Amino acid sequence: MSKTTLFKCGVVFGASLLMLNSCGGENSSTMSESPLPVVSNISDNELAIDERIKAQVESAVASAKDLPSGFTVQVTEGIVLITGSVVCDGCGGMRTPGNIGTIQQSLGGVVRAIPGVMSVNFDLSYGPNYPARTL
Repeated sequence: MSKTTLFKCGVVFGASLLMLNSCGGENSSTMSESPLPVVSNISDNELAIDERIKAQVESAVASAKDLPSGFTVQVTEGIVLITGSVVCDGCGGMRTPGNIGTIQQSLGGVVRAIPGVMSVNFDLSYGPNYPARTL
């Protein structure tokens, strides 16, 4: 490497360190005492769509006879997060060999059938013998 290139790299490195040092720390005089408000990039229309999807998902899950009750539904920009327990003695999915995953498959099928659902994520509990899994 030439001396000029090394010098330029050193200047850039030094300036970067100086910039990082001046931005951090609790004693910086440029830091505001109150947190700045968080601005959402989600429009009111998108929020209304997410609320509609959430209501439809909750209704569809509640009326599905082969699924347990008590799931929590969150929707953000069409992405659905289902949280809850799949433990259910009388659910149809539990009669399928393997027990684990069959209710999740039924749940995923019900949710994915709702118009506007982009994808489904799960944070499900499978009982005391199986640790919770996030998918």
